[in-house]
Amino acid sequence: MPKEFDRTRRVAELVQRELARLLTEEIHDPRIKFVTVTGVDMSKDLKHAKVYVTRLKKQESDEEQQQLVNALQHASGFLRHELSHELNLRVSPKIRFFYDTSIERGNAMDALIDRAVHSETRTK
Repeated sequence: MPKEFDRTRRVAELVQRELARLLTEEIHDPRIKFVTVTGVDMSKDLKHAKVYVTRLKKQESDEEQQQLVNALQHASGFLRHELSHELNLRVSPKIRFFYDTSIERGNAMDALIDRAVHSETRTK
């Protein structure tokens, strides 16, 4: 069983790298500018990939996030086709995109910590 897990992880890393390249070099949709692939979760049978993406810009609205995910879903057929040519897999995974909010949450936590430290230093 560990070999299967290791293979799943390796394939996920390959898919992540290749999708990042495809999104920057091959997709010309203006809605998909400055996208970063933050992670890929592969199913054990390698038939499904959950792809987590974000954009490195200040707080995007929920509508902007949804537009990005919709644009990526629209391009998923092309991306899947390109993945099948680049990666030597028996089955090309079906791709589903999700917006990753972990960076925004991390930035919010950093701001809270900075505020707490700043207010503590002012009271001393």
